[in-house]
Amino acid sequence: MKILITGGAGFIGSNLSEYFLNKGYQVVCLDNFATGHRYNLAACFDNPNFTLIEGDIRNLSDCQKAVEGVDYVLHQAALGSVPRSINDPITTNDVNVSGFLNMLTASRDAKVKRFVYAASSSTYGDSVGLPKVEEVIGKPLSPYAITKYVNELYAEIFSKTYGLETIGLRYFNVFGRKQDPNGAYAAVIPKFVMQFMNYESPIINGDGNYSRDFTYIDNVIQMNELAMTTQNPEAINTVYNTAFGDRTTLTQLVGLLKENLSAFDSKIGDVEVIHGSNRAGDIPHSLASIKKAKKLLGYEPQFSIQDGLKEAVSWYYNNLKR
Repeated sequence: MKILITGGAGFIGSNLSEYFLNKGYQVVCLDNFATGHRYNLAACFDNPNFTLIEGDIRNLSDCQKAVEGVDYVLHQAALGSVPRSINDPITTNDVNVSGFLNMLTASRDAKVKRFVYAASSSTYGDSVGLPKVEEVIGKPLSPYAITKYVNELYAEIFSKTYGLETIGLRYFNVFGRKQDPNGAYAAVIPKFVMQFMNYESPIINGDGNYSRDFTYIDNVIQMNELAMTTQNPEAINTVYNTAFGDRTTLTQLVGLLKENLSAFDSKIGDVEVIHGSNRAGDIPHSLASIKKAKKLLGYEPQFSIQDGLKEAVSWYYNNLKR
């Protein structure tokens, strides 16, 4: 089987690329390296089943080239980050909406068997109910959230109108190896890890009581594989929460990071934490129900945040430049 992974040089995409190559699949990676990195693919380049196409999902011709002879698409390419979308809504929309539509169209025309795509927990918007269930969403709170909701609407239309099988995976705060700690829009866990290792005080937005369903990368890989391979007709043309099903406050997260990092460097335990203002567009609390994924896909996440952080912190400590 031949898989196209868009955004294959990014954090999630490169982990998927390695995983499926190791399982014997042919893997095509499409990336423009706007946020991904070639070094994330270091373990892939020597594999004869790996093909890299440097291109942009905003160009339909690049998408058409990438889907040639492909059985499945795992669409990870996007411009993430709520703050980035608030600062630059036009580029976020171009990549996440126009680029998504290009990929859907190219996949339809190439008669791809199934199109699995990265959706987002940001789609829940101002919905206050916990845990989040797939069928109950609120109004989006950022341009990024709007783009990810539009993805779901387009996927549904392509399923109904053209018969393209689609499955959306609403990712909840994914973390793990290869996640970039650098840049203005770095995710909280690698950013805090880097700061702690440099004995710098991380800044928590707000009082630290905001909570998230932090989800280790291996759980996300499992969901992509299940979504791609399921033969259950009830399981396709829908969306799933992709999470562990537990929530952790930012204060608890910092405590876990300190605990795990202190095993490598005891001085980190003495680093103070600073509190700043809440961030525009942030959802206060996020907790996923994973009942639907368990029932229809057979999903069984293996890594809690505690288990995932042990793995991730070890990787960060051994791989991040200090």
